[in-house]
Amino acid sequence: MGMSVTISAAAEDDAEHILKLQYLCYQTEAELYGDYGIEPLTQTLADLSDEISQGHALVARLGDEVVASVRGRVDASGTARIAKLIVHPRMQRHGLGGRLLDAIEARFAGDPHIKRFQLFTGHRSESNLRLYRSRGYVPVSSEQVGPRLTLVILEKEPVPRAYAASA
Repeated sequence: MGMSVTISAAAEDDAEHILKLQYLCYQTEAELYGDYGIEPLTQTLADLSDEISQGHALVARLGDEVVASVRGRVDASGTARIAKLIVHPRMQRHGLGGRLLDAIEARFAGDPHIKRFQLFTGHRSESNLRLYRSRGYVPVSSEQVGPRLTLVILEKEPVPRAYAASA
């Protein structure tokens, strides 16, 4: 019988595992854009630890192994900024990215100050764009950050939680 993947809040001692996974996962993005100096590949362990402590970070585990992660934080404007959704290459295309995206959104769901969810990806990252669109995100702007890379910024409004009374 196989193990199931569990999603939980990242612990402080998960930072090193997340950083290694991030480095592995962003290799394809770096290759796609011809830029190995992108921030996820140059982020330090100290910076990652700070990032985790300042917002929400989730990990997905298969047994004891961290196989996926996502981070998010809320800014002063009420935007929940979701970032660095990563899934180990061997675990991709099994719905884990969508589960993590749903889980990080759920972490923010109880905050009445949240006005929107926002994330971004590169313009050539078709599988990322497909996932985000399937979860209700729509492109709202783009930003050219280099000669080969344009970031596509996508947003969606939070779905209000309504509870129906039973008769």
